[in-house]
Amino acid sequence: MIPLEISTKKNLLAFSAGIDSTALFFILIENNIPFDIAIVDYGLRDQSKDEVIYAHQLALKYNKQIFLKEFTKDSKFSEKLARDFRHNFFEELIDQYNYNSLITAHQLNDKLEWFLMQLSKGAGLVELIGMKEKDDRDNYNLLKPLLDYSKDELQNYLDKNNYKYFIDSTNEDTKYKRNYIRSKFANDFIDEYKDGVKNSFSYLENDLETLNTDIKPKCFEDLSIYDIKNLDDNQLVRIIDKELKRRGLIISSATREEILKQQGIIISNKIAISIYDNRLWISKNSSDTMDKQFKEKCRINKVPKNIRAYLYSIGFVSFDDI
Repeated sequence: MIPLEISTKKNLLAFSAGIDSTALFFILIENNIPFDIAIVDYGLRDQSKDEVIYAHQLALKYNKQIFLKEFTKDSKFSEKLARDFRHNFFEELIDQYNYNSLITAHQLNDKLEWFLMQLSKGAGLVELIGMKEKDDRDNYNLLKPLLDYSKDELQNYLDKNNYKYFIDSTNEDTKYKRNYIRSKFANDFIDEYKDGVKNSFSYLENDLETLNTDIKPKCFEDLSIYDIKNLDDNQLVRIIDKELKRRGLIISSATREEILKQQGIIISNKIAISIYDNRLWISKNSSDTMDKQFKEKCRINKVPKNIRAYLYSIGFVSFDDI
């Protein structure tokens, strides 16, 4: 049995019927960890219908609730669109049914693929090892408990126990960058140097942990204010990364550079960031129209311009506290 430690009691498993998620399904069963399953049918392959049927069979056999969503047929398929569609579906379920954790079946090969993809873009340490076992989001935990296991190890586990699984042929299509990196580099490298890769990721994560700046922000609903007077740009970027990841956003190195350059920016029309008066301000974006009196209070209290509308939207009055 592959041991797992997951303490949350209401969990949602992102399921596809492939090697990784099927292995995780049975590993969770063996460890008596409670969970339900969610599956997306993209409708790109005839086999996907069989995968959905199998998911329903497993849910019925093991008394799991199952959620299915079909990809919108009038949408042109892309990796990004599929990822956003999937994540939105999972977060809708988490909000509706109050799940504590979303569990995904990312494994060691995926972790190396992520590393190589970020390396190809020109990334720093935070991005290179951005795939972690646990990420704290606003209202749930994102768990990836299989990052120490290679795909071959998971397939061997399934074969040894005669568990059925499917192999998605589109994973071999190298027109997608991730598949190209997987087939040309990652899989063979893991096969040859698996133990060394595991150790290197462990050392890198420990190194990053020692660099982390543990500064607690002042919080007013969805506004966080950090004192950054004694921080360098690298420390500042780490705080921004951590805060945005908590809010469900992962930004590129180009966006990080733009934040440092502009000192004030709106990301994806969702999040406002400002570096002003030795403080870092991060809030939800708002387009509320403010009255002149409120604007003047913000100016006197040195509230950045792109943060003011959010404060107005929540009826903020405690200017002495900031």
